[in-house]
Amino acid sequence: MTENLSSLLYLASSVCFVLAIRGLNSPETARVGNFVGIFGMLIAILTTLALPSILSYELILVAILLGGGIGTFLALKTKMTSLPQLVALFNSVVGLAACFVAIAAFYRPEAYGIGTFLDISSLSIVEMNLGSAIGAITFTGSVIAFAKLQGLVSGSPVTFRGQHQINALLGIILSSLIISTIFEQTEILFWGILCLSFVLGVLFIIPIGGADMPVVISMLNSYSGWAACGIGFTLGNILMIITGALVGASGAILSYIMCKGMNRSFFNVILGGFGLEDPVIQKQNTADKSIKSGTASDGAFIMENASSVIIVPGYGLAVAQAQHALREMADILQERGIEVRYAIHPVAGRMPGHMNVLLAEASVPYESVLELDMINRDFAQTDVAFVIGANDVTNPAAKTDSSSPIFGMPVLDVENAKTVLFVKRSMASGYAGVENQLFFKDNTMMLFSDAKQMCDEIVQTLK
Repeated sequence: MTENLSSLLYLASSVCFVLAIRGLNSPETARVGNFVGIFGMLIAILTTLALPSILSYELILVAILLGGGIGTFLALKTKMTSLPQLVALFNSVVGLAACFVAIAAFYRPEAYGIGTFLDISSLSIVEMNLGSAIGAITFTGSVIAFAKLQGLVSGSPVTFRGQHQINALLGIILSSLIISTIFEQTEILFWGILCLSFVLGVLFIIPIGGADMPVVISMLNSYSGWAACGIGFTLGNILMIITGALVGASGAILSYIMCKGMNRSFFNVILGGFGLEDPVIQKQNTADKSIKSGTASDGAFIMENASSVIIVPGYGLAVAQAQHALREMADILQERGIEVRYAIHPVAGRMPGHMNVLLAEASVPYESVLELDMINRDFAQTDVAFVIGANDVTNPAAKTDSSSPIFGMPVLDVENAKTVLFVKRSMASGYAGVENQLFFKDNTMMLFSDAKQMCDEIVQTLK
């Protein structure tokens, strides 16, 4: 295949990736966007395989079968509740791949046309080290994020005295080492950069608490894109440069949007919590507070006599896999002339779009699913707010308590509804470790149960 033709096909593949990202802007076009992205990747793979520089199709086939087999197995076995963990692992694999390519290029630079061993061109060595450094940070950071999400380690922030200063110092040392390779190239410098980056990946993520994990996932996704982009320069591959930049930029934009949605500083999060004060987890103090609790029959009676219901799903819905039972409940209410809509917080669940995907899986109409800024004002005119498995995103403390760790975070104004039905297993705090003031409101009734079981019982009562 000629160089001009391969460049043209790579450009076509890049256009497909841009259109795929565009398609993911809306649930209605997301499926088409995914297929366009798959088609673009197919073009990229076939074009690469047709290049005259390919030496061993046997090894490539083994790698494709091995990687494809693992990916297929994970995709089939992974539950929707574990999707954030899967994304974290995929990010780690991209980062590690960037490190492996950098190692290969460092020891065999002549194969990439960037020089000879320990005599690589200045621009190429900087590109290579930047790609490997970002890749190493992405790898270890993603592994820590996975461990926190999976519950293998505590989701609480891990902090120690002088942590931010140490991170800053190590960052300066890493930058100095990368610059030093322009003037002197040694194996010690190369491996020093790689090892220091692995350490920084851990230090960047451990001080970030579980409440910020959705931002961390999108941030690490951005890092993996920039790692691929850097290695793309090393390989001289225009497609890797373009797609890496697309992933890096889109991930950074998404992280920024989510930071705004959680009232977090974008630069604090992207720098691994640099400059943040140690978080204070509020302890529960319910001794002098009273709550009202009810049964499925109570909830069914209240909703059956309402004219409008807004459902607020959260991570508890995902854990209980209650989306289908919830859809059945909503269908019965709608058949009786009751308006039913869904309110989605930008960071509901463990990653962006998590709740939207779950509801789409249950065939909930897209037009019934509304984002916070579209539906928040409607709670005041709503008879019932049915909160199922959501916690922090409905906490009024974010608006009223300046001492709360979530103060300033935009939340759903469910307390303005005439009646709030709150489905929850217990009075335990949410992922941010903050007591929810909504539990103790006069218009709130707690429905203590597993989300799916409660929906099933309400459905039976309505029938």
